Amino acid sequence: MSALRTLDDLLAEGVSGRRVLVRADLNVPLDKQSGAITDDGRIRAVLPTLGALVEAGAKVVVCSHLGRPKGAPDPQFSLSPVAGRLGELLGAPVRFATDTVGDSARSTVADLADGQVALLENLRFNAGETSKDEAERGAFADQLAAFGDAYVDDAFGAVHRKHASVYDVPARLPHVAGRLVLREVEVLSKLTSEPERPYVVVLGGSKVSDKLAVIEALLPTVDRLLIGGGMCFTFLKAQGLEVGTSLLEKDMVETCRNLLERADGKIMLPVDVVVADAFAPDAAHDTVRVDGIPSHRLGLDVGPETVAGFAAALSQAKTIFWNGPMGVFEMAAFAAGTRGIAEAITKADAFSVVGGGDSAAAVRALGLDESSFGHISTGGGASLEYLEGKTLPGIAALEN
Repeated sequence: MSALRTLDDLLAEGVSGRRVLVRADLNVPLDKQSGAITDDGRIRAVLPTLGALVEAGAKVVVCSHLGRPKGAPDPQFSLSPVAGRLGELLGAPVRFATDTVGDSARSTVADLADGQVALLENLRFNAGETSKDEAERGAFADQLAAFGDAYVDDAFGAVHRKHASVYDVPARLPHVAGRLVLREVEVLSKLTSEPERPYVVVLGGSKVSDKLAVIEALLPTVDRLLIGGGMCFTFLKAQGLEVGTSLLEKDMVETCRNLLERADGKIMLPVDVVVADAFAPDAAHDTVRVDGIPSHRLGLDVGPETVAGFAAALSQAKTIFWNGPMGVFEMAAFAAGTRGIAEAITKADAFSVVGGGDSAAAVRALGLDESSFGHISTGGGASLEYLEGKTLPGIAALEN
């Protein structure tokens, strides 16, 4: 990887009075009823970059997506509540444009004083942001780039997307990596170059198909690969075990069988699971051995023996990467596996990386101390693709 120009390079050139367009990842979860932000972790993650630009007197124009609107305005995906929270965290009001590149955006940016911050409405309210058509994407990038004299990408959670604000805008403006993107790349390159051994990876989540590429990429480089979450049942099926009504990808059973054969004993699977009568927080449930899953029940978490075995493997590690919960942690009855693994990671004398997405959400939802992990990534998909060795469009754009 070629060296990225950084925020410090931009600050050294001087940004006072200049407009700096910052692509942030403010894609926070919102409560369906109240519209309130339920986890502001991603907003907090961009504060070091925004704070440095504000202090240096830049006119800061922030843009982001939220959710998956269909290329047109949709009130449930408005960034308006994010503007309010961002202002609280920055300690100064954030001006909010009610469109992305229209009249409101133009006047909001034009009225910015030095050291002030504006937030544009959701990028995905414009079809050009995610368009596969390069001309359509480029036209939208032209409009966005008109709001900046320089561009900072601090949206690691979006760098694996070939979107206008991530890939096309940096071709139109002097561009640098923000503090968050730089930290993410430094941490993940540590995992891919020379990780200190033993190197133990914990993968969870629901589907093997989502993680297959990263399993293929990691198998030759890791010392142990611990597999939990819904995806473990396809592996258990590959061992000839019955999994009841648990989540199962039938078309992946043979693939899992091949992976187990090639893994040379590196893959550790659960030995016990928590099974329930239904996918519900109050469902009757108990713990069974993996060779005794009843045909009418489904597994919703790994069991205590599995947690103990995984924790023993983690206690030996010097480098740990964790992506994906061990069970349905959002339901208290099925959160013990994820909590147990997370706590084991914090106790290990190792450099630990939490690979974004649901794992990062679980750390916060379970009230665990974030500072006890080496690094909590803001990009689940992006961190996995980086470990797979894929070219990330947003990083490639910053290197050019």
